[in-house]
Amino acid sequence: MGQLTYLALLAGCLVVTAPLELLLRVRVYARWRRLLVAVAPEFAVFVVWVLYAIAQGHWDYSGELTLGVRLPGGIPVEEVLFFLVVPLCSVLALEAVRKVTGWDAGYPPEEAGA
Repeated sequence: MGQLTYLALLAGCLVVTAPLELLLRVRVYARWRRLLVAVAPEFAVFVVWVLYAIAQGHWDYSGELTLGVRLPGGIPVEEVLFFLVVPLCSVLALEAVRKVTGWDAGYPPEEAGA
């Protein structure tokens, strides 16, 4: 599996959490603006952090466990996907817990029932 290891782990995260959207109707994808607000700041901060760490020589990625496709700054494409996939899966899991338990997670009243 070697070079597909990182991608396989990301795919596994998606495979496990994607059914939550359909089975529990958590509506994460339907509320894409809210998802964007949740993911975009994290994505920006961590991509900049990793680019800095790579530039300083503090961080490196195995060519044996990644595809070897590097984006500007030397960041592997899998790492960029990580910063999108893991937060998405986290939001799906949070919304599933919210749906099953009835927890409103502090949402404004008009959104709590959505």
